[in-house]
Amino acid sequence: MQRDTIVFNLINQELERQQHGIELIASENFTSLQVMEAMGTSLTNKYAEGYPGRRYYGGCEIIDQVEQLAIDRLKQIFNCEYANVQPHSGAQANAALMLGVLQPGDKILGLDLSMGGHLTHGSPVNFSGKLYEAHFYTVKKDTGLIDYDMLEEKARTVKPKLIICGASAYSRDIDYGRIRKVADEINAFVMCDMAHPAGLIAKGLLNSPFDDCHFVTSTTHKTLRGPRGGIILMKKDFENPFGLKDVKSKTRMMSNILDMAVFPGTQGGPLEHVIAAKAVSFGEILTDDFTAYAKQIQKNAQAMAKAFTAKGYNIISGGTDNHLMLIDLRNKNLTGKKAQETLDKAHITLNKNAVPYDDKSPFVTSGIRVGVPAITTRGMKEEHMPLVVALIDRVLMNIDDQKTIAAVSHEVKDLMKQFPLYPQLNK
Repeated sequence: MQRDTIVFNLINQELERQQHGIELIASENFTSLQVMEAMGTSLTNKYAEGYPGRRYYGGCEIIDQVEQLAIDRLKQIFNCEYANVQPHSGAQANAALMLGVLQPGDKILGLDLSMGGHLTHGSPVNFSGKLYEAHFYTVKKDTGLIDYDMLEEKARTVKPKLIICGASAYSRDIDYGRIRKVADEINAFVMCDMAHPAGLIAKGLLNSPFDDCHFVTSTTHKTLRGPRGGIILMKKDFENPFGLKDVKSKTRMMSNILDMAVFPGTQGGPLEHVIAAKAVSFGEILTDDFTAYAKQIQKNAQAMAKAFTAKGYNIISGGTDNHLMLIDLRNKNLTGKKAQETLDKAHITLNKNAVPYDDKSPFVTSGIRVGVPAITTRGMKEEHMPLVVALIDRVLMNIDDQKTIAAVSHEVKDLMKQFPLYPQLNK
């Protein structure tokens, strides 16, 4: 067959974009080269519906070993009894978890999307808001911190069957124990979506959700630095105590319910080439090098937050405990949309984001979300964070000055040459 030069030229252009720019999107990272290599293998050819030792297709004896290795490594990382590595994404993991423990129309309680929550935690445009009766808690207007009093009051009033904690734009640690306490009062499950801080949790740098949450879901491509995908975890397997979901199987153990919720409940054949890449990344997470990396993420985030604050930027909650920060630009007379689009021209990538109690639409927003995992992967340290912030500030304070934007663009390219990404691919 003739090589598809059009597609591969575009792929090369994207690699060049990634190499030359400062990547600050909090939900993005750069995998190791071996993780990418695992994804581009013959495993993509194999159908493997089912689970290791329980497949619907023949020829899975090697695939079984790959997937079991991913499971075993993931369980070791988080000291868990149950792990499912098949979800194609974090959203798929959340969908399967809810299918397993809820009935359509059941009540759920999650952090409002406009307050830093996630689309799959009850948004009316998402399956979670369409299939279930969604209720929300918020953050406090004066502090930007989760309003636990409101969460407890809502939980006791609404009596949801599932309380969801975790966020996509929240920079502080979470009190899982307090959430579990109220959940026990009302006989509810607690699910933590740790997609963003998972890599920091893995190394004990943030509160662990595993002792207080019945279920934990995550992506694998943010602070875990793996391929794009999802996972479902449980600290300990247990029998379904609330009768929330009946199954034909004689066992009522939650592991069986969750496995069935992923396949055949929400997905068909697993992406075994991605699962192989997950296994590789999980092996990387078990190393001391990843421990140092996770610690550096926190150092970089805190140094960046300090630099933004010094230049008069308003960080929601006043700082960060994890890998990201949410910045309200209203005191700078800027919208998130304008900031994102202009910074793109300077090869600095981040995303517009609603801030709590935003007065602008989600398509415009008053804020930006900034994260450091990707630049930490590139080798940047805390001493580089003021320089990155200074480059951002120059663009934002000269938002319509094309000469300034062009100058910053050149400086960004020169800076990132000091932190090469996949130099092996340029040989």
